[in-house]
Amino acid sequence: MARSRAAHYDPTEPARPLTRYCDHEGCVNEGEFRAPRSRDKLNLYWWFCLEHVRAYNAAWNYYEGMSESEIEADLRKDTVWQRPTWPLGWRLKMRDPLNIIDGDEPDGHGGHRQREMTIEEKALAVFELDPPFTLVELKKRYKLLVKRYHPDANGGDKDSEERLKVINQAFALLKAKYFA
Repeated sequence: MARSRAAHYDPTEPARPLTRYCDHEGCVNEGEFRAPRSRDKLNLYWWFCLEHVRAYNAAWNYYEGMSESEIEADLRKDTVWQRPTWPLGWRLKMRDPLNIIDGDEPDGHGGHRQREMTIEEKALAVFELDPPFTLVELKKRYKLLVKRYHPDANGGDKDSEERLKVINQAFALLKAKYFA
């Protein structure tokens, strides 16, 4: 009659750890070293002996199967610890009458020269937008400004007419720059 394993249990004997075998096919050595199964399953591991973990690590390529643009996007995400980011956009909205933020240049007369806004910055200021924005957002803002400053809505006012020209130029520039 065969004895069961329970009959050999001795509580005074120290517990032996379970032996984990190498996951490499045909290997009977102990699997002491873990290696990730794939890029998508970094928390699931293969367990290898020293010889096979070295071979696995030498052949491991985290970016295998990814295009160059996917690799670039993954690297960019890693620079911010996989957290989403947004552009600051505070420069066009913040008032800086002393021009401290831009680090203005001396004008040679003991004062400072303010940095000129670029044409694009002026156009963005007209629409009160910060990149990134969609074409739908740009068109929505354009329609709102046209309704507000159209000369017919302002009794033929010349200032409104000039303002509308600036709005039309800014719209054309932003549309060409961001959506051409």
